[in-house]
Amino acid sequence: MNATQLPAESNRFPQLDRRELLAMSGVFGASFLASQGLISRAEADEIDAAKKPAAESTGKRYDMKKSINMWALPYPDKMSLKQSFELIADAGFDGVEVNYNLEGDISPEASEADLKAIGQMARKMGIEISGVCSFLFWPYPLTSNDAERRARGQELSKLMIGAAKALGTDNLLVVPGAVYIPWNPEPEPVPNDVCEQRARESIQAVIPEAKKAGVSLNMENIFANGFLFSPQEMNRFVDGFKSDSVGVHFDTGNIMQFQFPEHWIDICGKRIRNVHLKEYSKLAGTDFTLESFRPLLDGTINWPSVLDAFERVGYRGYLTFEYFHPFPHWPEALVYQTSDSLDRMLGRKA
Repeated sequence: MNATQLPAESNRFPQLDRRELLAMSGVFGASFLASQGLISRAEADEIDAAKKPAAESTGKRYDMKKSINMWALPYPDKMSLKQSFELIADAGFDGVEVNYNLEGDISPEASEADLKAIGQMARKMGIEISGVCSFLFWPYPLTSNDAERRARGQELSKLMIGAAKALGTDNLLVVPGAVYIPWNPEPEPVPNDVCEQRARESIQAVIPEAKKAGVSLNMENIFANGFLFSPQEMNRFVDGFKSDSVGVHFDTGNIMQFQFPEHWIDICGKRIRNVHLKEYSKLAGTDFTLESFRPLLDGTINWPSVLDAFERVGYRGYLTFEYFHPFPHWPEALVYQTSDSLDRMLGRKA
């Protein structure tokens, strides 16, 4: 039976053409259509084989490192920092990305000695601090219309640089600015040209601190902020500082709302210093929602193409899974599941 034929006893039903069946298989999967009797099992296997990227079956191994952001764990509500690091190490990660907060273990409350001890604790367990990230760039944007908020953002950036150095990492994720923030809108959006000017001024002001500390200020690509919509814009922005202390923190999931990460990777190239390996599902449409970000391999990103792109540009750093909803029950399952997925993606496990 081919894809346009139904069993003889079902000829009373309108026939489905191959285009329609392929469209449905793209949403529901060929196996599901076979289970409904719409196509044969052989046809389902044929469709799946055609869709499967060649790189997935070659046994290719990628020389990159596994990391996970602390937002994927129930810290600090249900786990201490030590317990979180122990779980991450036990799951087989190479590193952990920590978050800088207004209070707590990694915050302005922590002394340099405290932060050094945290870095040493992680390394003693066999994991490195892959980078420092922070939500604080949103309530205190470097491009805010409020001059006091901009100044506070710069002040916090300098504290984060010091924290990164003390923790033993040379990577700091920086949100360079925002025309608009969906979850925290200002009374008036920031005009694009003003946004870029303020972003440049704010980052230029902290470059000397970063250079002295040996920390790279890595600009993150984010569509939701209405700023730096293309890889060409990102490159011009980063290159404009003419400083080795400024690079790119590339996020695979943030791109997927309208574009594709494998295209950005080739264009940004060596500027990429650190990576958020975030899954995304385009099936939800183009509306911004955190629910579009999924556990690894439960989305629509073409991971073989993405990994090949990282390979082409010579990236050998950390691939950090970022996720904002720790599992409410057995949260360790997400950590082990992510580590296993990364092992398979990187060719560490058949």
